[in-house]
Amino acid sequence: MKKWRALIVLGTAQFLMVLDTSVMNVSISQLVEDFDTEVTAIQAVITLYALVMAAFMIIGGRFGDILGRRRVFLIGMTVYGVGSALTAVAPTLWVLALGWSVIEGLGAALVLPSMAALVAESYRGRDRSVAYGVIGGLAGAGIAVGPLLGGWVTTYLTWRLVFAGEVVVVLAVLLLRRAIPEPTRAGRRPGLDVVGAVLSAAGLGLGVLGVLQSGTWGWVEPRNPPFTVFGFAPTLFVIGAGAVVLFLFRVWEDRREARGADPLVHLALLHRPVLRSGLMTLLSQNLILLGLFFTIPLYLQVVQGLDAFETGLRLLPVSVTMLAASLGAAKLGRRLGPRRIVRTALVLLLAAIAWLLGTIDPVIDDAQFFGAMALLGVGMGLLASQLGNVVQSSVGERERSEVGGLQFTAQNLGSALGTALIGSLLIGALAQAFTTQVEDDPRLSDEARRQTSVALEAGVSFVPTDQVRSAAEDAGLPPREVDAVTESYASAQLDGLKAAVLATGGITLASFLVTRGLPGADGGKGAGGAAGAGGAAGTDRTPGAGGAAGTGRTRGTGGIQGTGGATAGGPGDAGRRRDTEGPTPPEPGPEGS
Repeated sequence: MKKWRALIVLGTAQFLMVLDTSVMNVSISQLVEDFDTEVTAIQAVITLYALVMAAFMIIGGRFGDILGRRRVFLIGMTVYGVGSALTAVAPTLWVLALGWSVIEGLGAALVLPSMAALVAESYRGRDRSVAYGVIGGLAGAGIAVGPLLGGWVTTYLTWRLVFAGEVVVVLAVLLLRRAIPEPTRAGRRPGLDVVGAVLSAAGLGLGVLGVLQSGTWGWVEPRNPPFTVFGFAPTLFVIGAGAVVLFLFRVWEDRREARGADPLVHLALLHRPVLRSGLMTLLSQNLILLGLFFTIPLYLQVVQGLDAFETGLRLLPVSVTMLAASLGAAKLGRRLGPRRIVRTALVLLLAAIAWLLGTIDPVIDDAQFFGAMALLGVGMGLLASQLGNVVQSSVGERERSEVGGLQFTAQNLGSALGTALIGSLLIGALAQAFTTQVEDDPRLSDEARRQTSVALEAGVSFVPTDQVRSAAEDAGLPPREVDAVTESYASAQLDGLKAAVLATGGITLASFLVTRGLPGADGGKGAGGAAGAGGAAGTDRTPGAGGAAGTGRTRGTGGIQGTGGATAGGPGDAGRRRDTEGPTPPEPGPEGS
């Protein structure tokens, strides 16, 4: 039991941060009421939290290399606790965004990359595979407990108590810090690439901001933007600006490596097919999950009129089956290979999404909804059981924090895009369907259509139909036309929800394209595994340019052998990172384990 103490402490941090997000998702309606705001504002707060983590996760991983992973983990937990305390007493929406989205997000950006590296450093072989299975299971447990606990506390007490409880958990983790081993530092301490940090955070931030605001600004035709560009909505221009900044980030990183300086991240890592596929699949997983977990509570709370606790009960099947599948599938990965399990998971997700589409009706069928949620949880649990171990096991020990930053950047970028993109599609589909319904309804007069059109130009929100009815009555419409507008909006709500869920199905289908590089049962033979410790062979063999300078080769039994190591650059040996052990294989099969 002693050897698992570190996992208990580190896993508690993972549980805490997943719990946090799931509580927010299930409390959307109550937050809207408490802060006298709209669903889109709470959507922005949720997205900002994931965006802050995505933007600063690479930086947090680099801090782990500079200051020590254990120290950065503990600093991050302290920052996270301060944010939780501020969130618990937030008097306004802006303070909520500061405490939860910004301060907690920055704390998580320090904690999570260090946590991933510390798990990998604390365990080897089968123990490492089990440890990552447990971490995935605890993520599932956070999703399991979050909707139920958060829903009960929100409904019968107040959501603020959840964040007050988080402060207590943070204090407990800090008191048990001695259970986490202090890794020995090898080699020189790298420097911080400040310009790279600014460029990466700005590029990611602009990209997600554009997607987030697309529901309000419009994609091409302007809806209600603060400004226009050549008469067009600014959305695509903001996203494009983010892409340009990320391109400049890449140029800057390449230049630093060529000069022998430490980059923020060694981009040559992304040439490794196993790592690249793992990161892309993580991004897809979180995009799908958070997109659904934003959409489904709206259906349950706004359309069905359920409170937060009742919503938590409806979401319990996905949480329980995700926990069970993530804990039980670690051993399957060694026998069947991560690629096969991930593809099986995606098939199950497609089936669950198709099933879920059939349940979105004015009156919910609890049995059908239960089945769809349970199947969704199995698919997500299978993904969670494999991807963390695949990503961390694709690199050597010295690259753990750096890859941890990439790992959680992918996850939280997926989370931010899931909430922003799916939320935008939902609002856009709602507006389009509502416009069509109003135009085609013969019960409505031209004046009613005009007033509705004016209201739509000011922006449309996902609100209960009672609010639409009240607004129509306040506009002076006769009872017959009030009924027509209300019914049109109710129908448009269902169309918007179905469009959003269908979009997650399209993303799931596209995710099959990024699974080729994942290890198979033979450990990656034919799957594009990394050719040696330094990364993909042949990408860049120039010492000091960050490429693979190793002589590794893929073994038929699934282990990846190499003596090269990634070359970080620098004069002589001072700027070189050598990992003589090479990347640890992701526990692919009995022979390789």
